[in-house]
Amino acid sequence: MHLSARLLLAASLTLATLAPLPALAEPSVIYLVRHGEKAADSKDPDLTEQGKARAQNIATILQKTGITSIYSSTTNRTKQTAQPLAARSGLEVQTYDPSAPKALVEKVKSQNGAVLVVGHSNTLPELVRLFGGTPGADISDNEYDRLYQLIVGPNGAITTVLLTSIPATGPAK
Repeated sequence: MHLSARLLLAASLTLATLAPLPALAEPSVIYLVRHGEKAADSKDPDLTEQGKARAQNIATILQKTGITSIYSSTTNRTKQTAQPLAARSGLEVQTYDPSAPKALVEKVKSQNGAVLVVGHSNTLPELVRLFGGTPGADISDNEYDRLYQLIVGPNGAITTVLLTSIPATGPAK
C-alpha cells in the first residue's frame, strides 16, 4: 500500500472514530427544581427561612450526584436556591433567561455530566417537556417540593423520575 493511501486510510479511521463524539456531549442526568419558599410578594423576593432550609436540603440530596453545572434564572429566590449546592460543589451558578427556554436546553444538552436547573412554577413544566421529559400536573403556587430527575438513556431517550424535597408542600398526594 502506498504512503498516500495509508495516510488516507488512517485519516478516514480517525474521523470515523471521532464522529460519534458530539453525541457524547450530553448530560447524563438533568435535575430541575422550583425555587424554595419566597418572602412576601415583591418584585424580586428573597427566600424565607423555610426556603433557605429547602435550598440546603436540595444541596444535601444532590451533593453526591456529580453535578457539573448549575443554572438559575436571574431572580434572587432561584439563585439563593442554587447557591448552597454551588458552594458545596465549588461551582458557579450560571444564569439563564426564562423567556428563552430553548436556548437553555441547547446549552445544557451540549454539556457532560449531571446538571441542575432552578426555575419557577410556570417555567419548569415547559423545560421538562423541551428536555424530552414528562412534567405531570401543573405546579401549584404553594408547591415547592417537586424535584425532577431526567435520566438520559444511551439512545437519548429520557426517563422522568419525580422526587420530593423535604419538607413536602403543595396539594395532598
